[in-house]
Amino acid sequence: MKRGLLALSLAYILSQFYRAFLPVLAPVLATEIGASPDDLARASGIWFLIFAVMQIPVGMSLDSVGPRRTASALFILGGAGGALVFGLAQSPLHVTIAMALIGIGCSPVLMAAYYIIARTYSAAAFGTLAGGMIGFGSIGNLAGSAPMAWSIEALGWRPTMLVLAAVSLVVGLALMAMIRDPERIETEEKGSILTLLKIPILWPIFIVMLVNYAPAASLRGLWAGPYLGDVFGADVGTIGRATFIMAIAMIIGNFAFGPLERLFGTRKWVVFGGISMGAMALAVLWLYPAQSLWLSTVLLALVGISGSTFAVIIGHGKSFFPAHLMGRGVTLMNLFGIGGAGIMQFATGPIYRGALTDVASDAYVAIFAVFTIMTAAGLVAYLFAQDRVD
Repeated sequence: MKRGLLALSLAYILSQFYRAFLPVLAPVLATEIGASPDDLARASGIWFLIFAVMQIPVGMSLDSVGPRRTASALFILGGAGGALVFGLAQSPLHVTIAMALIGIGCSPVLMAAYYIIARTYSAAAFGTLAGGMIGFGSIGNLAGSAPMAWSIEALGWRPTMLVLAAVSLVVGLALMAMIRDPERIETEEKGSILTLLKIPILWPIFIVMLVNYAPAASLRGLWAGPYLGDVFGADVGTIGRATFIMAIAMIIGNFAFGPLERLFGTRKWVVFGGISMGAMALAVLWLYPAQSLWLSTVLLALVGISGSTFAVIIGHGKSFFPAHLMGRGVTLMNLFGIGGAGIMQFATGPIYRGALTDVASDAYVAIFAVFTIMTAAGLVAYLFAQDRVD
């Protein structure tokens, strides 16, 4: 199991990279293939929505055929294939197609790891191991910032993407060779995603999952680059450094929140506190979007830490899942988390266009306002969640 989790960690590094590297590419894609911020919002949104929709068949596949075949087949075809299409792209449409393929390839990776952890390790260790998995995978978040900018400057963006396609293929083959499926659960009990949706106590958790990751994913993976460039005149290197800081903050959060739930003996209030911090940071960005580059960088980092409550929220939901529906359960949670991010990738494009004026910060004020309000609404819903710690 450890070798399989190692291979899945490598794949998850790439998954994190692929959801976060577009802001660094924004200037060069605009120049070479005419990709606007709206085009990139659409492409990034497609990644998240395809990823989210895939959680339904991925969950069924995890429970029926296991993580080895599920993760390896999709990552080879979608991850490596999508990166290849991206490297050969001649228009924004090609970038969108590539991101859709990459979304398919990345869709089973984290949930395959969570399935193995949930089935193999103690329930009390889930939050720490799940958070550690995301924290380790967030190396990809780092690689999608300053290192990606350096690679573009040194090699060019097309050779960089072709190298990533080759690396993705090798990792996909490693998944096939190293993952070992947990033993199947033999039970006469039936069930589906509908069974889980009929459990009332899960809905406050679903709602907070829907809004929690969307601000961090959208800002880190899409809007941070245009925002810092338009409002502060940041170049590719500066954007890379700022998003690198945000990525570091997200790693710290992922490693911290799991142990905090055991330290304080609560999942609900650890999550509530973390998301509240992000909501306050978003509110300051809403009110003071052009105060200073470094203030905005710090606030973006706080939003990133807030989004790192993701694994603890999944652990909260997992504590209510029947064992024979564990695969469907963790992927359903992921559907809400990634689906919310995908919806907001699409929604922020029209919000940006509708609020665009001669004042560079106005369009981003509207985006920050929407994120602040939706996060606050999610926190209100989460107040009705039942706390449970394994």
